[in-house]
Amino acid sequence: MVKEITVLSGKGGTGKTSVTACLAVLAKNAILTDCDVDAPDLHMLLKPEILETQEFKASRVAVIDQETCVQCGKCDEHCRFGAITKHVVDPILCEGCGVCVYVCPVAAIDLEQRVSGSAFISKTPYGMMSHALLNPGEENSGKLVSLVRKNAKELAETKNCELIINDGPPGIGCPVIASLSGVDVGLIVVEPTLSGMHDMERAFGLLNHFKVPALVCVNKYDLNLENTQKIEEFCRLNCVEVVGKIPFDSIVTQAMVAGKPVIEYEPNSEVAKAIRMLWENVLSNIRS
Repeated sequence: MVKEITVLSGKGGTGKTSVTACLAVLAKNAILTDCDVDAPDLHMLLKPEILETQEFKASRVAVIDQETCVQCGKCDEHCRFGAITKHVVDPILCEGCGVCVYVCPVAAIDLEQRVSGSAFISKTPYGMMSHALLNPGEENSGKLVSLVRKNAKELAETKNCELIINDGPPGIGCPVIASLSGVDVGLIVVEPTLSGMHDMERAFGLLNHFKVPALVCVNKYDLNLENTQKIEEFCRLNCVEVVGKIPFDSIVTQAMVAGKPVIEYEPNSEVAKAIRMLWENVLSNIRS
């Protein structure tokens, strides 16, 4: 049976993607995904080679048949988004609500699907990768995340892989829900700051709501030991295991600039050792 991990944070900038990239290196033959389809960045560290591209169509845009149109102006009048001017539709402003279709007396307007983004199947040095990119201003990112995960599960079956590692989006919104529903474990990466602790609690509440077991990794734990203790106390009270504590080290930034996972860039660093221990603890939780 394929096991699935989603790495999330409740907020951006906690080091979630850096941790995910290192787990990808250690897993060696997992299927990898980047579920942050609005602003993906896992590819910067994993250097995927795109093998397959798939159009993602999830939004609609109004199209006016100028030969049928009698220029009555009702579509201009009723469009609340200002997307129709002089019987011409601005596809950027159009929300695809369908009011113009409803009010048109001669049925000259139709709603057509438009490409909202692209999904990719790629090959990386660490395994196959499913990822995507939503076009600027488009919606339905949750549906695109679901497509990314669907493609990953199909890859896992095809390649006989037993593990999928999802790099989840920041926050707790629709894309995050789509990235963690039905997974075996949610790994929360948190920094020992007040905002980090607050958002960790939000992420934990989301996992708890969907009955997904939670694990916690404290990144840069030694920057504020008092807050790290508070995080550990919260986890103890909520029966959540702290599976890793990664120290602060500028080597992580150097690895990012070099475009490499830190565990490959400096395998003997204290950060790399901590991430290896994190991975062993995650694996023991998955197998138990």
